[in-house]
Amino acid sequence: MIPIRDENPSATVPIVTRALIAANAAAFVYELLLGPRINDLFYEYGMVPLRLTMALDGAEPPLAPALTFVTSMFLHGGWMHLIGNMWYLWIFGDNLEDRMGRVRFLVYYLLGGLAASAIQYALHVDSRAPTVGASGAIAAVLGGYAVLFPGARVHTLLPLFPFFQVVPLPAVLVLGLWFVLQFFSGALALGAGASGGVAWWAHIGGFAFGLIAVRMFMRRPRPASGAWIES
Repeated sequence: MIPIRDENPSATVPIVTRALIAANAAAFVYELLLGPRINDLFYEYGMVPLRLTMALDGAEPPLAPALTFVTSMFLHGGWMHLIGNMWYLWIFGDNLEDRMGRVRFLVYYLLGGLAASAIQYALHVDSRAPTVGASGAIAAVLGGYAVLFPGARVHTLLPLFPFFQVVPLPAVLVLGLWFVLQFFSGALALGAGASGGVAWWAHIGGFAFGLIAVRMFMRRPRPASGAWIES
């Protein structure tokens, strides 16, 4: 099930959404230029849980490992990883930016990514595998979208045997099914003791953050000109 577009036009130009996509794309171009040295980049700027655990135990200053919670959001493991994440951000990010305002949306996005990485770290404190990607932050965008625009129509590519067909579905259904898939995949991976591959729990943590926090970031409506309150 792949979302194609939504029927939810934005009233403003999504400058922050576009800037985030551009920043992720630029970081990926830099990755390509590194060639085989990309693994060094991932271990230096990806979120490596064991590195943070050792820093908290006093093996090194904790600032550099802590900063990887942010830098890891702008690194991706391949073309499909990048395109998939940016596609979801392009479809769903503009409406949240419109409702929150640019600064609030940027803070919300980054905090969603931090929350996602924190959940991933808490469940895999001894993992040596670097976690990279914007998926956790984008999951927060999806969670927020599901709260604010549950009835918005999302044109979705469905595998209706024997063909694929684009069907308009309510956002709450599309994003709800996405979350269910992440949850069961995460539960299976956790039960199997897997720590590599897809960071399912980062997705879950980001989405949960979005559900809980989105209304805190809403732009307050300005009072009408000349309005006052008597007491």
